[in-house]
Amino acid sequence: LDPLHSVSARPTVNGDKNSPVYEAVNKESRKNFFIGMHNEFVGTRAPRAAAFVCFKAAETGGEFLIADGRQIFRDLKSDLVERLYSRDIRYSVMELPFFGWVDNLPDFAQPAAMGALKGLVSAAINAKVDFSVDMQWGEAGYDNTKMLQARAPSQPPILVHPVTGEPHWFCNVHSHSSKLRKDRESIYGAERFEDGASQINKSDMYYGDDGAISDEDL
Repeated sequence: LDPLHSVSARPTVNGDKNSPVYEAVNKESRKNFFIGMHNEFVGTRAPRAAAFVCFKAAETGGEFLIADGRQIFRDLKSDLVERLYSRDIRYSVMELPFFGWVDNLPDFAQPAAMGALKGLVSAAINAKVDFSVDMQWGEAGYDNTKMLQARAPSQPPILVHPVTGEPHWFCNVHSHSSKLRKDRESIYGAERFEDGASQINKSDMYYGDDGAISDEDL
């Protein structure tokens, strides 16, 4: 059984929620979404091995990228590796842009409301997923609408392979970085997050201490 089954957003091929075979993301709302290169893991959990299989070829397109994490590690500049490895990285795995109404509350009431909302949302999400998330308030995007952002635990961007002992890049920056997604929009067009679920699925990446990663390093 895939250790990520409890938080997988993809349907299984046979409809059994405990099936280890998942379909690709074929949602209409994400038809213009470029899925960047990423490792298969959620929080701090990852399957030991995975494989791709094509049951039905796409009529057009269908290509996807595969990268060798060992080669990426060797190709990265040593100073960048040192910065990332010494501070770790962490992901924002979810954004909830539904709290603009808090700004309309009297100033004296806002801190208490934000504290209560953060606690309730944190409890609900941590009950759903099997890894700890830290909820943080933010206002980026969505026309500066107040949002809660769920950040996964910090983790190293480079791991040692459990069998070969080789160091390899184990980092979802290509997929998760908000800046890199925006850069791709200039080529492929806007992602067009067209429904609530797609808005929630927006992600980003930071240093493990929540510091911002520079545009140059990204």
